[in-house]
Amino acid sequence: MTKKRCAVLGATGSVGQRFTLLLEDHPQLELIALGASARSAGKPYKDVVTWKQTSPIPSNSAGIVVRECKAKHFEDLDLDLVFSALDSSVAGQRKRFPRLQLQLRRRRCRLPIVALQAEFGRVSDVEVFTEQALSGAGYPGVSTMDIVDNVIPYISGEEDKLEPEARKILGSLATVNDDDGDLTVKEHDTLNLDATCTRVGVSDGHMVYVSLRFERRPPPSAEQVKAALRNYTSEVQRLGCPSAPRRAIVVFEEADRPQPRLDRDLEGGFAVSVGRIRAGREDGHFDLRFVALSHNTTVGAAGSSILNAEAAIQKGLL
Repeated sequence: MTKKRCAVLGATGSVGQRFTLLLEDHPQLELIALGASARSAGKPYKDVVTWKQTSPIPSNSAGIVVRECKAKHFEDLDLDLVFSALDSSVAGQRKRFPRLQLQLRRRRCRLPIVALQAEFGRVSDVEVFTEQALSGAGYPGVSTMDIVDNVIPYISGEEDKLEPEARKILGSLATVNDDDGDLTVKEHDTLNLDATCTRVGVSDGHMVYVSLRFERRPPPSAEQVKAALRNYTSEVQRLGCPSAPRRAIVVFEEADRPQPRLDRDLEGGFAVSVGRIRAGREDGHFDLRFVALSHNTTVGAAGSSILNAEAAIQKGLL
């Protein structure tokens, strides 16, 4: 197979760095261009990136000369695909890239709920409490004086994003908008969601504590839920995408799992870990409670975008 030629916008940030790692020696995608701010343009990637990953800068990315994130600076390249890791404040630039096929889609730890809806029908009410990793704030991100020996109980704008985001992710695919390549979904418009989002001193790995209620009565038992999560097969697994994990969801029986340091890199960071699955109180509103963990810059960001590209290739859409 001839590899698809691709670029990454916002390449110097934490998600952009994760893109370069995941695209190194990729069997279907070849990274040929990197975009960043004007102050980084014209210099080799290794000289402008403040590298914060545990693995070294990929050799095939280190020497790429960075371009400013404007479409005119990429016109000389025959690109098949552009990945965007741009911050939302400047992400409007991506609309000017005529070959932009996929954008970063924030999936976080929603996969378990998607799996449960596939097996047991729609969820009506969700309450989530998140403990979000430092890498989610980018670099330089949160001040050391703020986060050491501390938890920050509020992330600006994060709680407001969760409800519309969840309605889309837990909805159903409708059409593809050919103008900009975005998916159009039929939202889960009756979903009730309450969220509290916090920042904690963990490098990578978002934890989410979930309580939910099913529309179905009576609801499934905790054991039925565990079985459904273990047996869930995602679309990218069915398609045989090269980055697809062997297990999309890893279910723990241990009372003290999952944990970010121990479990965020399961299946190369492409799995979501779930534990403490238990029924809600008989006299309570919620049917089920569980804890979920995902690697926020892999399955929660760059990795999901790459899986989307692989799925498009497998389907002959790219």
